[in-house]
Amino acid sequence: MAPDAVVPDAPQFEDGEQRRSAATLGMWVFLATEVLFFGVLFGGYAVIRLLNYDAFVVGSHHTDVVLGTVNTAVLLTSSLTMALAVRGAGLGQRRDTTRWLVLTLLLGLAFLGIKGVEYYQEYQDALVPVLAFRYQGPHAQGVLLFFYLYFVMTGLHALHLIIGVAVVGAMVVRNRRGHFGPEYYIPVELTGLYWHFVDVVWIFLYPLFYLVARV
Repeated sequence: MAPDAVVPDAPQFEDGEQRRSAATLGMWVFLATEVLFFGVLFGGYAVIRLLNYDAFVVGSHHTDVVLGTVNTAVLLTSSLTMALAVRGAGLGQRRDTTRWLVLTLLLGLAFLGIKGVEYYQEYQDALVPVLAFRYQGPHAQGVLLFFYLYFVMTGLHALHLIIGVAVVGAMVVRNRRGHFGPEYYIPVELTGLYWHFVDVVWIFLYPLFYLVARV
């Protein structure tokens, strides 16, 4: 452990392992509520798609599958770098941990940047409900529903990712100040769990919006 690393006092726990177990359980409970939150949206998607299958096929073909695929690769790579950051923190490799955290942060920002470009293209193509939606092709009403779901679900995912990027940035600062080491790296570990959850959500969003009837 680095000489200046400090383990915060936690007298309510008998030892470090109990503290870690309690923190991990708390994070899993939080993630369970997030699963319920997104589960409602996925359930709504399933019902609306069942009733408007042809329209969803049309809508999916108006999304940019190349940018969506690139973003999927970016986010999966960020899961790897996050896992390496957690491993480095557990081994007391502060410099390596900082590098992996910064790389994770940059990959998250890259994802958001690409998503922003995609949103702009869809705005230019008048495919944004409320703001600019002028699609007049077949199944127009169903396509409108498709893009409502698309922007709500990918937008909420992007919001979660923005929060994740902010938390990873905080972990970078704390790690550089020597707050973590083999005896205490719970915050990095919990940040990793949250980051992986956000990635898993995207793994479900990607085929639902980009690959409908493409394969």
